[in-house]
Amino acid sequence: MPIRRTLLAAAALGALAAALPAHAQMELKLGHVGGPGSLFELSANEFARIANEKLAGKAKVVTFGSSQLGGDRELMQKLRLGTVDFAIPSSVMSSEVDAFGMFEMPYLVKNRQHMQKIEAEVVWPSLAPLAEAKGYKILAVWENGFRNITTNTKPIVKPADLAGMKLRVPQGKWRVKMFQAYGANPSPMALSEVFVALQTGVMDGQENPLTQIYSSKFQEVQKFLSMTGHVYTPAYLVSGARRFGSLPADVQAALAAAAKETQAYVYAQAAKLDDELLAKIKAAGVQVNEADKDAFIAASKAVYEEYAKEVPAGGALVDKAIALGKGM
Repeated sequence: MPIRRTLLAAAALGALAAALPAHAQMELKLGHVGGPGSLFELSANEFARIANEKLAGKAKVVTFGSSQLGGDRELMQKLRLGTVDFAIPSSVMSSEVDAFGMFEMPYLVKNRQHMQKIEAEVVWPSLAPLAEAKGYKILAVWENGFRNITTNTKPIVKPADLAGMKLRVPQGKWRVKMFQAYGANPSPMALSEVFVALQTGVMDGQENPLTQIYSSKFQEVQKFLSMTGHVYTPAYLVSGARRFGSLPADVQAALAAAAKETQAYVYAQAAKLDDELLAKIKAAGVQVNEADKDAFIAASKAVYEEYAKEVPAGGALVDKAIALGKGM
């Protein structure tokens, strides 16, 4: 009987082993806050496609949009803990690493060509090492976009039009300081909460790139879109430095290559969406107006001065970025 039991046990174990895969595929989770059709969703899915081709079964990137894995702050924490493998932060980077606040400075980045120069000469040599020291590994620079203001109260032409307005802003302190300088009453809030805040009147307006405005359906609860273009926000594909470093070298190489290859697609989609989405927002009944950008630039001086005083080497980084845009 003992022999028979041993044989039966061995047979059962053999059947169990046969039912299991030879090796479980490593799943790499990418979380972001973008809704369906947003530039974040398009970027994440394209990265996953390219990465999974390069990984060839060694691992698989799986994307989770619409804040399924948390808002920006939660995702940044999960990156450091290693419970999420990748995220696409934008403005929130300035709350994690002070120097990233340079991209919160109004009208700093002129266009995507200017941004690519800044990426090469400022982001990689100066900002990326600061992020890594805080536990974040930047794999690529992508895009969130040029930001514009939507409201339910009136068109915004000059900073004075924002006086006292309850305006949702993302979780980055320099955006708050900027709109305070313009006279508004800004409140940081997770993107997933903004639609209801606008719908119920808790907020009078918000500011975002067109892709976030449209994919979040703000055109359904806002009357005016003012083309201020006040800030260009890059987005970054980021991993936790410790988590990324723990991956096999060939997996790291495939992911890093895929991240950088995705940038061209991101910029092409962003340019395409700029035109398409403005037409769609107008068609939804939103009144669109141009803003007096010179008036906004003049009102932004104090924010630049405060950033230069508060952030070590911040003034030098901003000066370098401005110099890279001369003649563009």
